[in-house]
Amino acid sequence: MLDDLADLPDLLDTTSRYAASVLTGLPTRPVVRAAPVAPSPLPEAGIGFTGALDLFDRRWAPGFSAAAGPRYLGFVTGGSTPASIAGDWLTSAFDQNPAASDGSSAPDLERETVRWLAALFGLGEKHSGAFVSGATMSNLVGLAVAREWLGEQLGVSVADEGVGALGPVRVHSGAAHSSVSKALSVLGLGRDSLRPVPTLPDREAIDVDRLADELDGTPAIVVANAGTVDTVDFDDLRALVDLRSRKKFWLHVDAAFGGFAALSPRHAHLVDGLAEADSVCVDLHKWLNVPYDSAVQFTRRRDLQLKVFRNAAPYLGQPTDNPDFVHLTPENSRRLRALATWFTLTAYGRDGHRDVVERCTALARDLGDRIARTPTLRLLSPVLLNVVCFTLAHDPTRERVAEAAHRIAATGDTFLTTTVHKGQPALRAAFSNWRTRPTDVTTVHNALTTACADL
Repeated sequence: MLDDLADLPDLLDTTSRYAASVLTGLPTRPVVRAAPVAPSPLPEAGIGFTGALDLFDRRWAPGFSAAAGPRYLGFVTGGSTPASIAGDWLTSAFDQNPAASDGSSAPDLERETVRWLAALFGLGEKHSGAFVSGATMSNLVGLAVAREWLGEQLGVSVADEGVGALGPVRVHSGAAHSSVSKALSVLGLGRDSLRPVPTLPDREAIDVDRLADELDGTPAIVVANAGTVDTVDFDDLRALVDLRSRKKFWLHVDAAFGGFAALSPRHAHLVDGLAEADSVCVDLHKWLNVPYDSAVQFTRRRDLQLKVFRNAAPYLGQPTDNPDFVHLTPENSRRLRALATWFTLTAYGRDGHRDVVERCTALARDLGDRIARTPTLRLLSPVLLNVVCFTLAHDPTRERVAEAAHRIAATGDTFLTTTVHKGQPALRAAFSNWRTRPTDVTTVHNALTTACADL
């Protein structure tokens, strides 16, 4: 270690050159690779940084996917902007723990960045927030605050008395993401507390009238979607806000990547009403293109958030009117995730990130148009934002669609994930990488037509 410390400038320079070669090679790197690696025993004597880098390059790097590249369209995976990579590197170099304010300005940087993000998504001053690891944790935090609100309506504190003090709980949603069920399980509310509400015909958006019929006056939680996984459909947030004025419920909005519609004048209407939500989830390592892991949660009831996550320890002190993050999230110690976001927002501003959103949506529409004209493929839904959902034109069974996904990945030109949309096995292509260009759409479409030609 001391030898590597003495050579630290050269070590970092070597790492920088290696990382640069990886990043510049992304457009030509096979998008996915299946390269199982046999496990190795723990080294007894180390081989130093140079030896470790050489071993990594030979043993592990060949099997790493080009997930940060322009044609990785699986899940909803962003890349990392140059500024965010630099910010992430500096996060490790400074190694700050922003959980508490003693001795560092890091928590203030996080607070500033959260305020910037709130402005980016059109949220008002009433929303406060914090960085968390991803949309799953953001949904968990929002639903934990909602759980405490339910207790408030019944005159109990779930944080103090436990979830048993609530009795039966109802959580309503039209097309909830799987992370919502996971959060309900972790929070003790139970996966069975989720009550699916019918969606509009040929849509994934909740039928607000049917929801109104199911709300019986008992305090409840409604999980709305600002961008569903398969088709990026949006619940009518304004109608839900209006319904909340007549029915008693906590409105949590899962805007993991659909929240970025707020950046585009053409699509901002889709998130009209978001500022009135009680809690909001947004994932940043998706469309903001910052490194994993990074997300943000917002709520208008920081007082309830403080009740849930307050950390009672003498050395941490009591929460103030501007509480430390140790009292606001499930984590005590946490890395300064905000720095990568601060760098990319400072470097490229609202305009730069708006350009990424609008370019991705245009590219998704382009691919959707091409698929609609391809005899072997069938578009399953209009392209509403940045995800293209489609299937095989002939006999699209689960097995045949899975085979199509395997063949597409085997081309090395792109990667798509499978799904089931309205009972139909399907494929989905999610555009969220700042690097993707029109030429990539051509490459992707050629890979689809080649792989599915005889299916």
